[in-house]
Amino acid sequence: MKKNKQRSQMALNSYELEKDTDNLNFNEVPEVSIIIPAFNESSGIGYTLEQIKNIARELNCEIIVVDDGSTDNTCSIAESYGIRVIKHSHNKGYGAALKTGIRNSLYEIICITDADGTYPNDSIPLLIQEIIKGRNDMVVGVRTGEQVTMPKARRLVKWILRKLANFVSGERIPDLNSGLRAFKKEAVLNFIKILPDGFSFTTTITLGMLVNGYSVKYIPINYNLRKGRSKIKPIRDTLNFIQLILRIGLYFAPLKIFLPLSGLLFILAIIWGMFSYFVLNKFADASTLTIIMAGIQIGAIGLLAELMNHRIDNNYKEK
Repeated sequence: MKKNKQRSQMALNSYELEKDTDNLNFNEVPEVSIIIPAFNESSGIGYTLEQIKNIARELNCEIIVVDDGSTDNTCSIAESYGIRVIKHSHNKGYGAALKTGIRNSLYEIICITDADGTYPNDSIPLLIQEIIKGRNDMVVGVRTGEQVTMPKARRLVKWILRKLANFVSGERIPDLNSGLRAFKKEAVLNFIKILPDGFSFTTTITLGMLVNGYSVKYIPINYNLRKGRSKIKPIRDTLNFIQLILRIGLYFAPLKIFLPLSGLLFILAIIWGMFSYFVLNKFADASTLTIIMAGIQIGAIGLLAELMNHRIDNNYKEK
């Protein structure tokens, strides 16, 4: 993992949303693999591929659709465009489809987008430009443009998750799980074994790269209503996202999870000790001491976890 790379760049205000992609000048035509995971997206896959074929002239790119066990005619529509289609025998999940596409891609720059028509794929050249000229490891399309269609309930949940992710990563993350992003294949392969098969793929790679010091940049994009039926289950997926963020925190930054818990127990011990002495007129020394010892043990576990994390990371780099 890269520990010494520069921290993420926050340049949202300096980027214009309505740039004309025809005016982008690359020193040489970049080679890009555009990966589109699709599961029962017959309503949107044709529209998405039309968008991408229109901007493909600016890039030396391959377009890969990973059909994740669709039961409709998503696969046949994609094949009619004469592009590369990889089929899963059954539905494995959004992240599994992306990992299949990444492993089978030809080029070192990867761009992912959804098949439901929600993302403005004409922004793909802008993302690629920032990878090449900005020397970033990942560029994320942030859904903060002038036209963003998202239910208010989802915005609230995403805000809460983003705050939790900000705490774990120590960075301000404007969009935790945007599905339109470009990244270097080499960087993502470092995390491939821990990337989940579900919708939390993008959340994991965002936190993983930030915590490990990779250079991540954000540019604003629009976000449209999807074509077809959503696969997201709000309650289940929200609980899974919270669990995922905590798990990534334990994996990459254990002290940020254990130390606050340890400090909380110390504060609780003080409050309980004072309450028992002044209110109950009897100092609860045994229970107070038990809480203090629990706080010490949790803090020690956090320190050991942090030490193990650094040792594993150093061993990884030596290999």
